[in-house]
Amino acid sequence: MELMFSGFSGQIREDLLFQHQTTNYSLDGAFHRHEGYELYLFLQGNVNCYVEQQCFHMERGDLLVIRPGQYHRPVMLDQSNYERITLNFQETLLQKLSTRQTDLASSFRGPSKDNVCLIRLSAQQLQHYLSLISKIEPLLTSDEFGADLLVQSYLTRLFVFINQVLRTAGKPTSNIMPKLIRDLLRYIDTHLSESITLETLEREFYLNGTYISRQFKKHTGLTLRNYIPERRISYACTLLTSDLSITEVCLRCGFSDYANFIRTFTKTMGISPGKYAKQQKQ
Repeated sequence: MELMFSGFSGQIREDLLFQHQTTNYSLDGAFHRHEGYELYLFLQGNVNCYVEQQCFHMERGDLLVIRPGQYHRPVMLDQSNYERITLNFQETLLQKLSTRQTDLASSFRGPSKDNVCLIRLSAQQLQHYLSLISKIEPLLTSDEFGADLLVQSYLTRLFVFINQVLRTAGKPTSNIMPKLIRDLLRYIDTHLSESITLETLEREFYLNGTYISRQFKKHTGLTLRNYIPERRISYACTLLTSDLSITEVCLRCGFSDYANFIRTFTKTMGISPGKYAKQQKQ
């Protein structure tokens, strides 16, 4: 039996966002990150998903567990219908649903930010996942007696199921990102506080700068000129949650010009670094 959804998309509560979307136009999403977790269930389309230094060609039933801070983006390879269901949530939600015996956050915590988890659900597992989602969805906008408790109950069952799947997951799905691009992404990540130019990359990788640029664009859909500033700003978002000053964050992210940092951050995030830092610390 195929389960159908109405396409609900909206904020349920502060620590949970549910979205079921179908897109039939070209979507080349920008790299982005979340402060919380994301469960991304792929249902149909011709899509590559990039997560940190990995790239996966998605198949129906693929479930990505995206951890806090992981840089990711989906890329549609054609205009066929692209359908997915995402749940974004904070660890506080898992903690509220957990008991002393059962820690629902235990299987979600990875050894590092770079640990990427993609699970190819079996037909039976996918059916069970969709069945739980189909029970949750009509309750999200319901004001009937007990609707909130039923949502909590079904969410608990969903997270128990995901924990069970994560604990028994087999061999990871193959990463189709070429080694050169993985190495480039890793190098950029570990040298964000330094000047990164084509000349720098030529010396590091013993390759022509034009070739490096073309290969990077071919396999990520982004130019190095766009990717590096975006990555610096993403890193800045992480640092701004600490006790570092704006000036220190600016330098650690590789911006030698303070005014340029303020301008670039504000343009990218829609808010100044100072206001962003205050919001994160409230």
